[in-house]
Amino acid sequence: MKAHIYLSALATSVILAACSPSISDSPADADSVPKTLTIYSSRHYDSDRLLYDAYEEKTGVNVQVRESGADQLLETMKAEGDNSPADLIIAADAGALWRFQDAGLTQAISNDAINAKVPAKMRQADGHWFGVAKRIRLVAYDPARFEEADVDNWVKLAAEDKRGEICVRSSSNIYNLSLMAEMIDRLGAEQAGEWAQAIVANMARNPQGGDTDQVRAVAAGECGIAIVNHYYWARLATSAAAADRNVANATKLVIPSFPDANGAHTNITGIAVTASADDAAMATAFIEFLLTDEGQALLTTETKEFPILATAPLPNGAELVPVSDVSDTPLEVFGINQAEAQRLYDLAGWN
Repeated sequence: MKAHIYLSALATSVILAACSPSISDSPADADSVPKTLTIYSSRHYDSDRLLYDAYEEKTGVNVQVRESGADQLLETMKAEGDNSPADLIIAADAGALWRFQDAGLTQAISNDAINAKVPAKMRQADGHWFGVAKRIRLVAYDPARFEEADVDNWVKLAAEDKRGEICVRSSSNIYNLSLMAEMIDRLGAEQAGEWAQAIVANMARNPQGGDTDQVRAVAAGECGIAIVNHYYWARLATSAAAADRNVANATKLVIPSFPDANGAHTNITGIAVTASADDAAMATAFIEFLLTDEGQALLTTETKEFPILATAPLPNGAELVPVSDVSDTPLEVFGINQAEAQRLYDLAGWN
């Protein structure tokens, strides 16, 4: 009965509103309508949902998220064109973000507060995308088979004493493409191609699985060297499962340098404001939130990436990873050299 009375009253009020010029002619109060921020993200962590919830609670902005692989999101946005609802793109690699920029799907943002927090090495020069977390590509090795000095330079992995010792994922994986892109920048295409050929000759098996699978293969004795991003190892090391922790404990980490310089091959999880964003200021405000200690903690606690901010707490497990300076190669190189990197991998037979 109460429901019936409520609906009748509601119907009456609607009719009265429709007949009343003073109500029907009144403009809607724009401030009373919640703003919506749409994010296209290639990340897939439960902690990201907590991050979005925290931002909604703080600002009243409604956050809508579409999660998929970076390549799928790229094709979706190309198809949507100027009508894309996306305001922000989050992707796990500078090379992936460069693809969006190259397709004309991002816009340059000039923001002194963001630039002050994100080192120049960790952002696109014109402000098309910004790093919000760091990831290092390194080597996990079997200390019973190698010393640190055997694997502390990327070129050393190409030596003949590594025959049948390397486990690594597919060449088409964006992490490997970005590594090869930096190799091209430092060594030139010819030497980088020779390096790729030597790595193929030194593989213990055909590329397969993800980075965690490579670490597990080293622990199982299938190979002595795994090329991986640091956080996959850190997750194993801090896992609630003893079997995972045993895998990490069976391996050691080293950050290989390049022949001509020190500095880790460092990549990012990054964010870009889309070219189709109607309210760039609202989108930029979300980036500013990610660059607070709270935002950084929510972003990296589960992933085990390194925060961009020096003031932000390290996630559990990240302190177990060796420390290194960041390579001075501009992140844009990872995109610019991407096609050449894949070509050289293909010539080398790196599947």
